[in-house]
Amino acid sequence: MNLIGGKYKALILWKLMNRTLRFSELRKQVPKATPKMLTQQLRELEQDGLVLRQVYAIVPPKVEYSLTTKGKSLEPVLQALCSWGKTCLNNAAESAD
Repeated sequence: MNLIGGKYKALILWKLMNRTLRFSELRKQVPKATPKMLTQQLRELEQDGLVLRQVYAIVPPKVEYSLTTKGKSLEPVLQALCSWGKTCLNNAAESAD
Protein backbone atom coordinates (compact mmCIF):
# COMPACT_ATOMS: atom_id res chain seq x y z
CA MET A 1 0.00 0.00 0.00
CA ASN A 2 2.95 2.34 0.55
CA LEU A 3 3.75 2.15 -3.16
CA ILE A 4 0.31 3.27 -4.37
CA GLY A 5 -1.01 4.97 -1.25
CA GLY A 6 -0.25 8.56 -2.25
CA LYS A 7 -3.05 11.00 -2.93
CA TYR A 8 -2.86 10.65 -6.72
CA LYS A 9 -0.61 7.62 -7.24
CA ALA A 10 -3.33 5.11 -8.10
CA LEU A 11 -4.90 7.58 -10.53
CA ILE A 12 -1.55 8.30 -12.19
CA LEU A 13 -0.88 4.59 -12.56
CA TRP A 14 -4.36 4.08 -13.99
CA LYS A 15 -3.84 6.83 -16.56
CA LEU A 16 -0.49 5.36 -17.59
CA MET A 17 -1.81 1.79 -17.78
CA ASN A 18 -2.19 1.63 -21.55
CA ARG A 19 -0.15 4.55 -22.81
CA THR A 20 2.81 6.84 -22.41
CA LEU A 21 1.99 10.41 -21.39
CA ARG A 22 3.87 13.67 -21.22
CA PHE A 23 3.74 15.76 -18.04
CA SER A 24 1.29 18.25 -19.58
CA GLU A 25 -1.01 15.40 -20.61
CA LEU A 26 -0.91 13.99 -17.09
CA ARG A 27 -1.80 17.43 -15.71
CA LYS A 28 -4.92 17.40 -17.90
CA GLN A 29 -5.76 13.85 -16.81
CA VAL A 30 -5.33 14.68 -13.10
CA PRO A 31 -6.59 18.28 -12.94
CA LYS A 32 -6.97 18.50 -9.16
CA ALA A 33 -3.28 17.75 -8.59
CA THR A 34 -1.06 20.82 -8.48
CA PRO A 35 2.06 20.66 -10.66
CA LYS A 36 4.18 20.37 -7.51
CA MET A 37 2.09 17.49 -6.14
CA LEU A 38 2.03 15.71 -9.49
CA THR A 39 5.81 16.02 -9.78
CA GLN A 40 6.27 14.69 -6.25
CA GLN A 41 3.98 11.72 -6.85
CA LEU A 42 5.70 10.91 -10.16
CA ARG A 43 9.14 11.07 -8.53
CA GLU A 44 8.05 8.69 -5.78
CA LEU A 45 6.57 6.28 -8.33
CA GLU A 46 9.81 6.47 -10.30
CA GLN A 47 11.92 5.82 -7.19
CA ASP A 48 9.74 2.82 -6.36
CA GLY A 49 10.34 1.40 -9.84
CA LEU A 50 6.73 1.69 -11.01
CA VAL A 51 7.11 4.54 -13.51
CA LEU A 52 9.77 5.17 -16.11
CA ARG A 53 10.72 8.80 -16.83
CA GLN A 54 12.16 9.26 -20.32
CA VAL A 55 13.86 12.61 -21.01
CA TYR A 56 14.55 13.61 -24.60
CA ALA A 57 17.43 16.02 -25.21
CA ILE A 58 15.60 18.35 -27.55
CA VAL A 59 14.46 21.96 -27.41
CA PRO A 60 11.97 22.42 -25.91
CA PRO A 61 12.62 19.57 -23.45
CA LYS A 62 10.33 16.57 -23.75
CA VAL A 63 9.64 14.23 -20.86
CA GLU A 64 7.43 11.16 -21.11
CA TYR A 65 6.17 8.84 -18.40
CA SER A 66 5.25 5.19 -18.82
CA LEU A 67 4.84 2.16 -16.61
CA THR A 68 7.63 -0.27 -15.95
CA THR A 69 6.98 -4.01 -15.92
CA LYS A 70 6.57 -3.75 -12.15
CA GLY A 71 4.06 -0.92 -12.62
CA LYS A 72 2.10 -2.91 -15.21
CA SER A 73 1.90 -5.80 -12.77
CA LEU A 74 -0.43 -3.63 -10.65
CA GLU A 75 -3.16 -3.72 -13.31
CA PRO A 76 -5.24 -6.43 -11.57
CA VAL A 77 -5.05 -4.48 -8.31
CA LEU A 78 -6.11 -1.24 -9.97
CA GLN A 79 -8.91 -3.03 -11.86
CA ALA A 80 -10.17 -4.46 -8.56
CA LEU A 81 -10.07 -1.01 -6.92
CA CYS A 82 -11.97 0.45 -9.87
CA SER A 83 -14.66 -2.24 -9.69
CA TRP A 84 -14.97 -1.81 -5.94
CA GLY A 85 -15.32 1.96 -6.32
CA LYS A 86 -18.02 1.61 -8.97
CA THR A 87 -19.94 -0.79 -6.74
CA CYS A 88 -19.72 1.62 -3.81
CA LEU A 89 -20.93 4.51 -5.97
CA ASN A 90 -23.84 2.45 -7.30
CA ASN A 91 -24.81 1.37 -3.79
CA ALA A 92 -24.65 4.97 -2.57
CA ALA A 93 -26.82 6.13 -5.50
CA GLU A 94 -29.38 3.39 -4.82
CA SER A 95 -29.46 4.30 -1.12
CA ALA A 96 -30.11 7.94 -1.99
CA ASP A 97 -33.15 7.01 -4.09
